Amino acid sequence: MANTTFSGPVRSLNGFISFGPKSVVSLTADATLTVAEHAGRLLLCNKADGEFTLPTIKANSASAVAGANDFNVDSNLGCTYTFLVQTAFTAGKIQTDGTDVFIGYAKSLVTTAATGVAWFPGGSDTVMSFDGSTTGGIVGTYVQVTATADDEYFVDAIIKSSGSQATPFGT
Repeated sequence: MANTTFSGPVRSLNGFISFGPKSVVSLTADATLTVAEHAGRLLLCNKADGEFTLPTIKANSASAVAGANDFNVDSNLGCTYTFLVQTAFTAGKIQTDGTDVFIGYAKSLVTTAATGVAWFPGGSDTVMSFDGSTTGGIVGTYVQVTATADDEYFVDAIIKSSGSQATPFGT
């Protein structure tokens, strides 16, 4: 089915359901993600040292005054990227373009106990690094990232780790 653009509100009485072969994407090589191929899909991390770069956030900002309410202006605000680690992420990265920063949190859970730690990105963190142990990346690690504002991705993550837990966030 081709992409369709609607003008005006769209109403679905039973919701929209994303399913089928294109709703899950296996990442087996380093990739710069795109809205068309990756947003709204389950991204299976299947490369131990994979580097997955989120797209630059394009906001329909007030700086484009003439197009501030024009839905034809290119914007990816609200796009969500959901990562699920299937192959141990022993040297993996989820990163921005280096300009966009992370806000939000990552809850790190130790695989051998019911204890955990919450990690919060600093004001300039642009990378989540996983080592397969202390910073997480064990199979089952789940990271969801959403473009929420110009230059800002919100992270909601459950990270499986082992040993002495450490933050996955950095620059």
